[in-house]
Amino acid sequence: MKKLKFFNKIMFIVNSLAAFLLLISYVLPYVPPKSFATLSVLSLGVPLLILLNILFFIFWLIRFKKQIFLSLVVLILGWNYMQSMYAFSFLSTDEASNNMSVMSFNVRLFNKYNWKPNKTTKDDIVDFFYEKEPGIICIQEYTRGKPIKLEGYSHFNGTYTKNTRGGLAIFSKFPIINSGSLEFKNTNNNALFVDIVKDMDTIRVYNLHLQSSKINTQIDYINNQYSRDLFVKRVKEAFIMQQNQVELFKNHKSKCKYKTIVAGDFNNTAFSYSYNEVLGDDLVDTFEEAGSGFGKTFDFKFFPLRIDFILADKDFEVSSFKTYNKTILSDHYPIKATLKLD
Repeated sequence: MKKLKFFNKIMFIVNSLAAFLLLISYVLPYVPPKSFATLSVLSLGVPLLILLNILFFIFWLIRFKKQIFLSLVVLILGWNYMQSMYAFSFLSTDEASNNMSVMSFNVRLFNKYNWKPNKTTKDDIVDFFYEKEPGIICIQEYTRGKPIKLEGYSHFNGTYTKNTRGGLAIFSKFPIINSGSLEFKNTNNNALFVDIVKDMDTIRVYNLHLQSSKINTQIDYINNQYSRDLFVKRVKEAFIMQQNQVELFKNHKSKCKYKTIVAGDFNNTAFSYSYNEVLGDDLVDTFEEAGSGFGKTFDFKFFPLRIDFILADKDFEVSSFKTYNKTILSDHYPIKATLKLD
């Protein structure tokens, strides 16, 4: 470092910090937020840390400096993280009749409070569902006060369901033979499940909406010191609640004997403890199996946030995965996976 010019020394110091934070982040999926809540907040910044280290790698490569190895080694150590952030798909997009497609979409209350200028959001979302024709639709931030009707679909919680909290709904082209709600405590967030029959198979589908930190993601808000402190406080509290919700979900899922699909808005990234616990040893991330690009699912301008997921039992073959850039409809993007049960 002594031979570096002043500017390069500053760059190397910043590079070292970015590399160190990325290295620390590799253990986050295994650290319960209840134990280290402040550290768990770092999981939201992992995509940015990855991009920074890639840029530093390019910076030193252009200058033919040995400092290139700092970010290179850290990126190689976290190769699985790269796959979670950016996917290269070489799989078929086969939509054969024996396949089953699953869509997840946080509809943001169908633009109930006019966050978006679009005045026909609800109708446009219904038209979108008809256009894409997913076999199963998991909806988050769904309002039962103004329910939607989808011809050819049965549903759970699409209209008022006694003793079941609103905010979530599952629509299915396949017969629903069982359904229920996990009823998370002290929150409006929740999880639903249905058991559906396809051909000779019974399949459990969960629609999961983990705790939100209810933060403003505008960059000028985050740049304010008071707002940054509030941001960290709210995220810490949300991640601890997420851990409780995931524990409830895992206990419920452990009693299920069917092949399982888990879809929803996790309000956290693929680098988090919550995601890792839900994924477990028996599910795969359909984006990693058949997606392409960054897989961004939340409308945040400055780096790609993937917080909506479709996870499937390893016995399923993932035929395709698609993220739809529909920012006019919600602050989330709808995602769809096509699956085949071997």
